[in-house]
Amino acid sequence: MKVSVELSTEYKEPYAIIYTDRMTDEIQRVIDGFSLNESPVTALQNEKDIIILLPKEIYMVRVENGDTVIYGKDRSYRSRKRLYELEQQLGKQFMQISKSTLVNLSYMDSVESGFSGTLLLKLKNGCKDYVSRRYLPQFKKYLGL
Repeated sequence: MKVSVELSTEYKEPYAIIYTDRMTDEIQRVIDGFSLNESPVTALQNEKDIIILLPKEIYMVRVENGDTVIYGKDRSYRSRKRLYELEQQLGKQFMQISKSTLVNLSYMDSVESGFSGTLLLKLKNGCKDYVSRRYLPQFKKYLGL
């Protein structure tokens, strides 16, 4: 497969065009790789309202006192889904950093040294949580450390 990349300031988002005479498994894998996981996530705010969120609107998912809480930019929502279900649904931009927390890696603000070899991860919306030692190697690999 030949690949060409054109850089220009007129493009605000990456845009891919594939020229081919037929659809193949290889092309489908490339398309799947480029496709963003934009499937909606249903979250409950309270008994009356059902809110639909996209993965890009979610900063952090945390289990607190047995409830799954989804943190957005300004608000938090309760969900009936379990953490592992949300991890599967949200896609590759999310990483589990502890037994009870998933974070959207695109909203990381800073990382500080914590106690007992852990790291404190701060997000752009003010949420923060510790990266536990169990998930630390994978997180450091993502950061290139």
